[in-house]
Amino acid sequence: MMQNLIPKKEEEERRLKALAEYRILGTKPESCYDDITKIAASTCNVPISLMTLVDKDKQWFKSKVGLEINETKRDWSFCTHAIQENSPLIIQDAFQDERFINNPLVTGDPKIRFYAGFPLKNRDGNKLGTLCVIDRKPGNLSLKQFNVMELLSKQIVAFLELRKKSLNLLEALSNLHKQEGILSVCSYCREVKNNDGDWMHLEKYLSKISDIRFSHGVCDVCMEKHFPDVVEVWNKKDSFQEGQKRFLKS
Repeated sequence: MMQNLIPKKEEEERRLKALAEYRILGTKPESCYDDITKIAASTCNVPISLMTLVDKDKQWFKSKVGLEINETKRDWSFCTHAIQENSPLIIQDAFQDERFINNPLVTGDPKIRFYAGFPLKNRDGNKLGTLCVIDRKPGNLSLKQFNVMELLSKQIVAFLELRKKSLNLLEALSNLHKQEGILSVCSYCREVKNNDGDWMHLEKYLSKISDIRFSHGVCDVCMEKHFPDVVEVWNKKDSFQEGQKRFLKS
């Protein structure tokens, strides 16, 4: 069964490297993920829901509902099939699918008949695992259930990205502490001095010593200070909309 599922070596190496960067394999249960699998099981009205992460030789369950085991062989994994797809994998009845009819997870516990797996795809296109729901009888998803599952899988990826950013920040702060525990900061422009004596913006400095990536915006104080015309337009728009609401209510 697995011989047809072996991905290109470069793609699989890139995917496994991406998975490792989240440093989540083997970690303890977390409510943010457990809440999602509970919602998935309830929404789809099934006894089993899993957040799976597909490693080199096994699939590991970060979160689970209705199942006691923590992992299975990758060779047996429905999710291995799911991460090869460009869209969610729906198996209405495993007994009617030649790929799974002799699968140990079908012939034995948990006796899978219905499976729906939604890939956890990060921003770089790497599929880390799935959010899946399972039943012991044939089934399918309604359009509403399908849409909810898609949204929940995206939410899991968002949590994973937040975890990665937090770990990178902690690593960067640790590196800062190791550099004599003192960071020279200009009192005027707020640039920092590196070990070579060069001054640079803090975000550039952190980017050089870690893999933190930055997004940019403008805070409310700076918006009022540097872009008063824009703020004035916003305020007028808000006042106009409030006036419309009061008019419509009258």
